[in-house]
Amino acid sequence: MLINELSKITGITAHTIRFYEKSGLIKGKRDETVKSNNYFHYDNETVEKLELIRDAKSVGFTISEIGELMDAWYNNKITVEEKVAVLDEKLISIDERIKQLKQMKKMISQFKKDVIEDNC
Repeated sequence: MLINELSKITGITAHTIRFYEKSGLIKGKRDETVKSNNYFHYDNETVEKLELIRDAKSVGFTISEIGELMDAWYNNKITVEEKVAVLDEKLISIDERIKQLKQMKKMISQFKKDVIEDNC
């Protein structure tokens, strides 16, 4: 399939798909039998990878982390235990971020109270 069809199937823009390709997360293939264009063609594995990228981004993984994970996952370089450890690390990171956000919220609430009470 071409990039426009891939975009429709995944709901990811062609621009973003090209970015992922330049980042090395996915790879299109040229049809060697077609000499009139340089279009890349994508397969169902690319659809799966794009869905994985989308899901991983939505839960806070960076592009760099996703690249490392995809390489390990798709090349069987990582055991089930290691996969679980990666996910546990991300959970810890998310918990820390939640803690930081709560502290920020508390500070902003205090600033707001000070403004209302004309203490600043």
